[in-house]
Amino acid sequence: MANHKSSLKRIRQTEKKNLHNRYYAKTMRNFVRDLRKTTDKAEAAAMLPKASRLLDKLANRNIIHRNKAANLKSKLAKYVNKLG
Repeated sequence: MANHKSSLKRIRQTEKKNLHNRYYAKTMRNFVRDLRKTTDKAEAAAMLPKASRLLDKLANRNIIHRNKAANLKSKLAKYVNKLG
C-alpha cells in the first residue's frame, strides 16, 4: 500500500478516472453493437454520424486509441453501405 499522501491521492484519482473511462467505453461498445444489429439502411445511415462523433470524441480524450476509432468507423461505414 502507498505511504505518501500524493500517491494515495493519485490512487483515488485513477480509480475515479477508470470508472469514468469504463462507462464511456461500454457506451461506445453498446452503440456499435446496436448499429451492427440494425438491418434497415435508413436507420443505420442515421446512426452512423452519431457513432462517428462518439468514436472521435473518445479517441480525442484518449479513452480509445485513434486508430481503433478509425478502424471502427471504417467498418461501420462499409456495413451501412452494404445494407440493401
